[in-house]
Amino acid sequence: MSCCMSASVGSHISLLASAAGNRIQSQKFSAAANKSISRRGPAPRASIAPPPAGGDATDGATATAPKRAKVSMVSLGCPKNTVDGEVMLGDLFAEGFDITDDHDDSDAIIINTCGFVEDAKNESVNAILAAAAMKADSATSGKQKKVIVTGCLAQRYAEDLAAEMPEVDVVMGFEEYKNLPASIGSMLGVATRPHEGAGSRGRVRVGTSSPPFRPEALRKRLTPNHYAYLRVAEGCDHKCTFCAIPGFRGKFRSKQWAPIVEEAKALADTGARELCLIAEDTNQWGMDLKASDGRGLAELLEALADVDGIEWIRILYAYPSYFSEPLIDAIADIPQVAKYIDIPLQHITNLSLLRMNRPPRQHTEDLLYKLRDRIPGLALRTTFISGFPGETQAEHEDLMKFCKEFKFERLGAFAYSEEDGTPAAGYPDQVEMAVRELRRDQLISQQQDISEDFALSRVGSELDVVIDSFNPDFDAWVGRTILEAPDIDPIVFISEPAAGSGLPALATGQMRRCRVSGTSTFDLEADPLN
Repeated sequence: MSCCMSASVGSHISLLASAAGNRIQSQKFSAAANKSISRRGPAPRASIAPPPAGGDATDGATATAPKRAKVSMVSLGCPKNTVDGEVMLGDLFAEGFDITDDHDDSDAIIINTCGFVEDAKNESVNAILAAAAMKADSATSGKQKKVIVTGCLAQRYAEDLAAEMPEVDVVMGFEEYKNLPASIGSMLGVATRPHEGAGSRGRVRVGTSSPPFRPEALRKRLTPNHYAYLRVAEGCDHKCTFCAIPGFRGKFRSKQWAPIVEEAKALADTGARELCLIAEDTNQWGMDLKASDGRGLAELLEALADVDGIEWIRILYAYPSYFSEPLIDAIADIPQVAKYIDIPLQHITNLSLLRMNRPPRQHTEDLLYKLRDRIPGLALRTTFISGFPGETQAEHEDLMKFCKEFKFERLGAFAYSEEDGTPAAGYPDQVEMAVRELRRDQLISQQQDISEDFALSRVGSELDVVIDSFNPDFDAWVGRTILEAPDIDPIVFISEPAAGSGLPALATGQMRRCRVSGTSTFDLEADPLN
């Protein structure tokens, strides 16, 4: 997908800071910041051992106990950022910090930013500004709250962020995450174990965009315990003309086999029943290890399916290449592997794909029909960019026609926006924003009808449903079947078992057999059977 920024990030931040006025109310920040946690269900729980002994979390420093400090986090963006945030919180927890959802009560706030698209950048900047306002408020009562900025925006625009936002104490890139506990500890006067290179080195601490993998099993989870994101690779070697990700996420590199399997076991031991595999190009896993290992994603899926407690395995962020015959067979044949593939395509017409530097149409169509033919019951999710530079009305209509005929089970669309530093940002024939948005809306509107028909086709069927949470907004339990990924796909509303039915009450994390009784637009309504 495309990131965007029509002006430099420095001027972008300045404009946002000016628009924000003197401050953003803490209450507004707290509600928005906690959204990324609360919408996923219960408050996060640690999937790691308790922190070192050292006194009660509330009694502060004493003569016999080291000082403790509270840290909160706002984690924005994609599941890869979620994993980064979980590992950072796990490191802090293991070093004796207390993790809290209460930003007012915390001694330090980490804003784990997203730098993917314009709206995400705006959200990240506003979160930083709001944290800065809370820092200023706390100073009036003598508290020295700290603000730390991490994530993709920090990795890419560290110097600009530091220059434009003096309230930020540290801007930290990926390579420096290992030093986060020591860095926060030094600012708050909290003793931590020494880490190499963790001394005071100024406000900007970034490093390389391709750091080595760190252990990711010891996390403080931001998802509910019953599902987890499992990173299998990082970085990207593709040169899509709209995308800047390779510049700040680095070159593609697969995580080694043994750490992935051990992490899966650790996640299962702490309650995960569903693993969502993530990377920039998940199905490319292992190709850079062929000479030393020889195994690919097909073999990895088999190993993950053998992990006790894992019932669902889901592939997110696949690329329309790298679908080997063994991989297709593995998806089709391994019961635990969801018959669900997330494969962003961006466009379908050859001219647009050529301008994007993406695989050609015939390759894509052949792959899509092969996957549907070889994997019974497959649900395909994709995304498209509307209004890419040079896209004509005829190309847009061709894309609409293809989507109407192929009928993706899940589809998202984005209006193209320029990402500075990418070739596409400098292309001639930029499409007017109003036209981009109109084409996006037309594609989404058409897909709504397709998604509603897909939901109706499932009425009367019996399906396994994982219970994600009780949603107070709907006053109902909500969950998903194996054909829905967390957060991005439609949901299932599950009715409470009738009194006297003998069925157990619903609870988060359960896997319940249900009969689909109706629909609510694209969402399903279901009644438990066991």
